[in-house]
Amino acid sequence: MKKAIYVISGVMASGKSSVAEALALRLPKSVHVRGDLFRRMIINGREDMSENPTTEALQQLDMRHDLTAKVAIEYYNNGFTVVVQDNFLGERLTYFSELLRPYPTYIIVLNPTIDTIKQRENSRHKKGYVGFTAGRLHKDFLNETPKIGLWLDTSHMTIDQTINEIEERVLIEGLVPSK
Repeated sequence: MKKAIYVISGVMASGKSSVAEALALRLPKSVHVRGDLFRRMIINGREDMSENPTTEALQQLDMRHDLTAKVAIEYYNNGFTVVVQDNFLGERLTYFSELLRPYPTYIIVLNPTIDTIKQRENSRHKKGYVGFTAGRLHKDFLNETPKIGLWLDTSHMTIDQTINEIEERVLIEGLVPSK
C-alpha cells in the first residue's frame, strides 16, 4: 500500500481497533495511532462524550483530534505509514481530514449494520455505549457524517477481508486521497 495516513473511523464496535491494528501489521514501516489514548491520558477533569455533551467534553474532543493529527503527521514525516483510529462523528470527520492537509490521507469508514454493532458490543469485554445507545449513535453517525472516503459495510466481513478490500480499493481502483 502507499505510504500515507489512513484514517479508520466508525461508531463504537464497528471494528476500528481490530482493522487498524491488522492493517498496520501488514505494512512494512507503520504505526497505529489510537485517538482514544489521548482521552484516557486525562487523569482528573476528563469529561466524556454523551448524547448531550458539555462544552468541556467538546473542547476535550477537539484537543484529542488535534493531538492525534499532530502525532500522525510527525510519524508520517519520519517515514512511517500511519493508521489512525477513532470515531469521527459528523463534521468532525471533515475537521480531522482538514487537520491532515496536505498529507496523503485515505478515509475509511467502517459501517456495519446496527444489528451487527449491537452483537459485537454484547460480545466485547469493554463496553463503549455508556451515556447513549448504539441505535441513536449509529443513526446520528449515518445522518450527520459526510460521505467522504471509502465506506464499507463490514457486517459480514472478517478483519482480513476488510483489509483486503481496503488494499484493493486503494491500490487497484486508485482510491484518491482526501483533499
